[in-house]
Amino acid sequence: MQLCTVCSEQTPKYRCPACKIRYCSLDCYKRHKDTCLPVEKPASNQPKAEEAFSSDSWSVDDLLHEEDIIDRVPLQRLQLLGQSKELRDLLCNPHLRQLLRSIDSADSKDDAMKAAMQEPLFVEFSDRCLKIVENEAKGLTSCEDDL
Repeated sequence: MQLCTVCSEQTPKYRCPACKIRYCSLDCYKRHKDTCLPVEKPASNQPKAEEAFSSDSWSVDDLLHEEDIIDRVPLQRLQLLGQSKELRDLLCNPHLRQLLRSIDSADSKDDAMKAAMQEPLFVEFSDRCLKIVENEAKGLTSCEDDL
């Protein structure tokens, strides 16, 4: 039986997203985060998503499966999302952030998205994201051109 890496007392339920150690509780996570040493990923020739979203430690490839390749949006277009003041303003809304968290943590992403699409605020957010990405696909140089 595996024990919590921090307290060595309980069975771990969680894994640190940065260094992958296993821990059992919020208290253990709080104790661990001050000494956390993130696991280094092997260097890649592909630009990483964290260059656009510096607070996250994932890449676009982590989100997609091979069968999703046809739906992949180039990183350059995704970076425009991080540059949009309008999107940042929308993300200041705690209700929208909670909707996004609930979709992210849902077991059934499809059902969570269907429920979220009933919320006008989420529809506004998703429409704005698509508009930014699609306008770049049409050759615009900035997401601000359509504001």
